[in-house]
Amino acid sequence: MTNRTDLVALERISRTILVVRGRRVMLDRELAALYGVATKRLNEQAKRNTERFPLDFMFRLTRADTEALNRSRFATGSQKHRDPRFPPFAFTEHGAIMAATVLNSPRAVEMSVYVVRAFVKLRGLLTSNTALARKLDELERKYQHHDEAITAILSAIRGLTNPPHPKRRGIGFTADLEVRDKQ
Repeated sequence: MTNRTDLVALERISRTILVVRGRRVMLDRELAALYGVATKRLNEQAKRNTERFPLDFMFRLTRADTEALNRSRFATGSQKHRDPRFPPFAFTEHGAIMAATVLNSPRAVEMSVYVVRAFVKLRGLLTSNTALARKLDELERKYQHHDEAITAILSAIRGLTNPPHPKRRGIGFTADLEVRDKQ
């Protein structure tokens, strides 16, 4: 994967992966474009091979899912060519690979490798972000009381740098004054 074209393809595919219902998926139109077939053809093949596409491989988006995607900044694609009666299908990583096998075209097979790599890359990024978040939480818990201790240390240092003024003794012998005052 050292080729620049491979990296560009991988980045392009990574941007089309969305999170819907807590799963990373690709919409049917994105997957069809990637595999070089019409969306209608991809969906036909998926419907003809339903035994290869259980619900954890492919599912149809609900109206709420579609509205949420259309509002999001990630899915700004035009919906004008899609029949509004049929919401899009979402293909998980396994579903995208299975779609390449049922399409059985050289381009689909070639691009399925990039799809797998993109999903793996995103999984790695999410894992590293989770580990980083966990580490930050741990550090925050560990050092949450340090602010109070640092404040106490700074106030003690300020106290030491400004020593209290000593009582000034008068110049000369003052014993007589003290005795007279007591009388």
